[in-house]
Amino acid sequence: MILFPPAKINLGLKVLKKRTDGFHEIESCMLAIPLTDVLEILRAEQFNFVQTGISVEGDQESNLCVRAFRLFQKHYAIPNVYIHLRKEIPMGAGLGGGSADASYVLLGLNELFEVGASDDELRSLAAELGSDCPFFIINKAQIAKGRGEILSEIELDVKGYYLKLINPEIHVGTKEAYAGVVFSEDEIGVAEILSRPIDEWKKTLKNEFERSIFPIHPIIGDLKTQLYSEGAIYASMSGSGSTVFGIFRGKPTRSTQYFERILEL
Repeated sequence: MILFPPAKINLGLKVLKKRTDGFHEIESCMLAIPLTDVLEILRAEQFNFVQTGISVEGDQESNLCVRAFRLFQKHYAIPNVYIHLRKEIPMGAGLGGGSADASYVLLGLNELFEVGASDDELRSLAAELGSDCPFFIINKAQIAKGRGEILSEIELDVKGYYLKLINPEIHVGTKEAYAGVVFSEDEIGVAEILSRPIDEWKKTLKNEFERSIFPIHPIIGDLKTQLYSEGAIYASMSGSGSTVFGIFRGKPTRSTQYFERILEL
C-alpha cells in the first residue's frame, strides 16, 4: 500500500487564549495542498520503520508514524507492518507534514486490515498524536477550533489559482512561536472572511504568529513582502512558520535560493 500524505497551509490563524490544560485556543482554516510525502505500509512478521528523504531527528519510537502504529495496534490488535516514509515536506515549517504522516498511517492501517474504524474514531485517535492530526483524516478545507481538533468543513473555491511556497530553511519550534504570541481581538471569524472575495483577504485574513515571529526572523517577513511584490493576491506565513505562501491568478516564477514549490490548486 502506498499513500501520499499532503502538506497543509493555514488561511488565517487566530490565537484566542491560553487554556487551563496548557494548550492554546485557536481558529484557522486548514487547506491540504498538492505537496506530499510518500508512505508505504506492508504486512510484516516484525515491525520495521524506515525513513528516507529529508532527515527527521529523534529516536524511532518518538517518530509520529511509529507512535501512530503503536496507538492503532493498541486499540485494534493488528499484526506488525513494515513502514517506509519518504520525507519531502520540510520539517518545522508550518506545513503539517509530520501530522499528515501520522494520520495517514492510521488511515492506511484501517484500510489494510479492514478494521472499519469510522472517521470520528480515527479523528479521536489522531487527536492523541497532535493537534493538527485530525484535520488530515478528511481531505477537505476545514475550520479548526479548540486546540485544532474541533473541525467543520467549509466551502472554499480556490481551484485554478497557483500557490507559491517558500521555506527559508528556518526551524520555528512551537514553544518559540507561542512565547511571544499576541492574542487576537478581531471579532470577525475566519470563515466569514473566507466567504468574501479573495481580493479582500489581504486586509483582514491574518496569521497572529507573524507579529511575534517576523521580528525574530525578519527574512520570513521579507519573503511575504516579496510575494506581494511579485503579484500575489494574498500572502501569509503558514501555521507557526517558517514557510510563507502566496496565492496567484497566473503561474508565478521561481525567485529564491530556498526550498520553493509552485503548485496549482
